[in-house]
Amino acid sequence: MRPSRRSLLTAATAAAVSPVPTASPADAPGRFETGFDRLSADGYSLLGRQKAGIVTNPTGITTDVRHIVDVMHADPRVHLTAVFGPEHGFRGTAQAGGSEGRYDDPATGLPVYDTYLKSGRPLADVFTASGVDTVVFDIQDVGARFYTYIWTLYDCMEAAQLAGRRFVVLDRPNPVTGRTALGPVLHREFASFVGRQPIAQAHGMTVAELAKLFNAEFLTTPVELDVVTMTGWRRNRFHDAYGLPWVPPSPNMPTPDTALVYSGTCLFEGTNLSEGRGTTRPFELLGAEGIDARWAAAVNGLGLPGVRFREAYFAPTFSKFQGKTVGGVQLHVHDRAAYDPVRTGIALLVTAKKVWGDFAWRPDNWIDKLTGSTTVRTMTDAGAGTDEIVGTWQDELAAFRRIRKEFLLYR
Repeated sequence: MRPSRRSLLTAATAAAVSPVPTASPADAPGRFETGFDRLSADGYSLLGRQKAGIVTNPTGITTDVRHIVDVMHADPRVHLTAVFGPEHGFRGTAQAGGSEGRYDDPATGLPVYDTYLKSGRPLADVFTASGVDTVVFDIQDVGARFYTYIWTLYDCMEAAQLAGRRFVVLDRPNPVTGRTALGPVLHREFASFVGRQPIAQAHGMTVAELAKLFNAEFLTTPVELDVVTMTGWRRNRFHDAYGLPWVPPSPNMPTPDTALVYSGTCLFEGTNLSEGRGTTRPFELLGAEGIDARWAAAVNGLGLPGVRFREAYFAPTFSKFQGKTVGGVQLHVHDRAAYDPVRTGIALLVTAKKVWGDFAWRPDNWIDKLTGSTTVRTMTDAGAGTDEIVGTWQDELAAFRRIRKEFLLYR
């Protein structure tokens, strides 16, 4: 095992990275297959007859929309004995900040264990109590550092190592492409469940790639790790290129369009504006009482690539401004390839503060957890512009991109 670098923020002085493999099953041309597709096609030989438990949610589906737990449970070639549910739960019945608890799944009879807000030894004890030999992970990510499933992955890898269990990751596409990483890199003093380790705000990786990075760079003791790559996936393609049905990974991620903007507009969770929760277009609609057409005009005036902003009015059914009509903007992305979600999110924050006198940060400075430092908050308060703020993280981002390159599995 090669030595692990413990700080991506000083990685600019690290040894030269190795090139991306030029040929592997993941690079082979042909039809698209997820990691699960390849695992099942091979008769689950990677799992052998070990007792397997799977960390998954409603996104763990086949291309014909059967849930993989139902498929595996019915297949005598695999010995599936437990399910582990993340935030929102295995079957997806819980809202943000919730889970389903411990229960027996009515469809399969399998015990379902709750992983939400568990890590370290308490989560290792869950794996031990379940009796599994191998922990499998298969959840659709959306490409943003603060989407909690990648930290469920991290926590489960760490806990599996502590419990002496093997870990297998079944890969799925990054729905917003894996072209590059964008945005600020988390500073360790701001670590939380919306960012355990120093990666970029939009990481541009798949869960299998992240698992390999986590294992090599961040885990004190690496877990015994296997990843099952996809075939037919290309880094520059969006979710709709593959014919894989979209299942909302969480209640407020209804469409791939939501995922496209999320790594930027989720920053509004750290403000007193609505981020669109309680509407049919969360993270695409932003607003508050007293905002009018001046915000759309101000942000349109910046000429941000790939996106336009429409003056919009809406009444959230829950969350901020529940039942009240608020004014704001709706994002309309017209060129996905040119669109930069993080830069756009910063521009929206800067212009919102300028045009709306009641703009405020959440009292707990949640924005610092989302962005990974105090920089965005303090510079916005000081009247800095979008370019000035974005410029502050370029060195850290370049260092992360160099390390990230070592773990990319696809062209």
